Amino acid sequence: MPHRSWLPVWVLPLTLLLSACSTFDHADGGLADRAEADRSEVAAWPALSEAESAGSLDALIPSDNLAALVHEALVANPGLRQTWLTLRTRQAELRQTTGDRWPGLEAGLSGSRDENAAAGYTGSVSIDWEVDLWGKLADEQAAAVADVAEERGLYQSARDTLAGEVMSAWVGLIAQRRAVAIQSRRLETLKTNQALIIDQYRAGLGSLEDLDTARSNVASARATLEEQRETLAQRRRSLAEMLGRSSAERIAVPDDFPETLLVRPELPEQTLARRPDLQAAYAAIEAAERRTDVAYKDLLPSLDVTAALEDVAETPHEALLGDPLWSLLGQLTAPLFQGGRLKAAADIAELEAAQAYQAYRETLLEAVGEVQDAIGLETSLARRQADTAEALASARRSLGQYTERYRAGLVDLVDLLDVQQQTYDLEASRNDLIESRLTNRIDLGLALGLGVNE
Repeated sequence: MPHRSWLPVWVLPLTLLLSACSTFDHADGGLADRAEADRSEVAAWPALSEAESAGSLDALIPSDNLAALVHEALVANPGLRQTWLTLRTRQAELRQTTGDRWPGLEAGLSGSRDENAAAGYTGSVSIDWEVDLWGKLADEQAAAVADVAEERGLYQSARDTLAGEVMSAWVGLIAQRRAVAIQSRRLETLKTNQALIIDQYRAGLGSLEDLDTARSNVASARATLEEQRETLAQRRRSLAEMLGRSSAERIAVPDDFPETLLVRPELPEQTLARRPDLQAAYAAIEAAERRTDVAYKDLLPSLDVTAALEDVAETPHEALLGDPLWSLLGQLTAPLFQGGRLKAAADIAELEAAQAYQAYRETLLEAVGEVQDAIGLETSLARRQADTAEALASARRSLGQYTERYRAGLVDLVDLLDVQQQTYDLEASRNDLIESRLTNRIDLGLALGLGVNE
């Protein structure tokens, strides 16, 4: 028979150890480093004139009324409470994972008694412990820590977003109340015109076409006013929902727009680093990389140590505290063949880590776009607001002139109505622009990573 040489039984586990170590060492920290490099490469933001520094989001609008609404939303909003409970769940899971690194201790006591025989008691204590040879349990704990950090970032992001939405909704309510007031004045003006035309028609000085036009304009303005009032009610209900209320009756807003601070953009690396959604995305990368390490370390041998004591005595005290018999067992196991399941799990973990990195890049690009859009929109809205204000001032002067000339019979009704409509349209446009500009300043504060103080 030909001579055959056999490898010792310990060579195969050692081979698996060396191959697995060479596999997971290269991925440690690589994606997280790339994420930090991506953030540091963002170009500087465009400058904004008249911008000021702000320490928090709620400092943009100094209003006690608004601050109370924001606080109410942060306490009672059901969606935010769900996110908070998810954070608490991750914290509990971290405690659970941390407990896996400690030995497990179990104790038992049983008793029996036969007829005409003394009672017998059996006491036992066992200790089970998995020795963390390769740091796998430490990696699992680090992944759980990163999970908590991710959820904390998501919770903070949800808090800041909710606060910004409440602030924007509050500004929107002010704008909608002003829109209702503008439309009410428009309707009253048209009613006055209609009454004047009716008097002229009865005196034989007007035409039937003028009367029909006036009635049509009044009816159209009344329908628009009803629409504006319903929009105001809907906005109130939407804000009440954010506050966790079932009724919007007690929500009060001022008549005029508040002073809203324009935030000065700082360096991109500073502003992006304090955004909680980016912090959460970065923590997700760290957790995924740690789980990749765990998946590869599952290919390595594991060592379990079990210590047990047992004793039989006539009393419970002797069974537990007497002279027990100890036994110590150490078990070294290594995966040999599992149909590629463990290697596939490691590949999946690597792909999930790569996916977490791409999710971070997506969040980063969205954050950069939000800042750039808000800065560009601030400049555009400022110019449009100035132009609209100038046009409105001219329209008001023209309206006064046309009103006098109409009463003198120098212009007809159509010309007067056109100037009136143009004046009210410009006033409504300016109102919308102010709302958009104030809301955009809130969005800019969120994009730059400002959060609420609470």
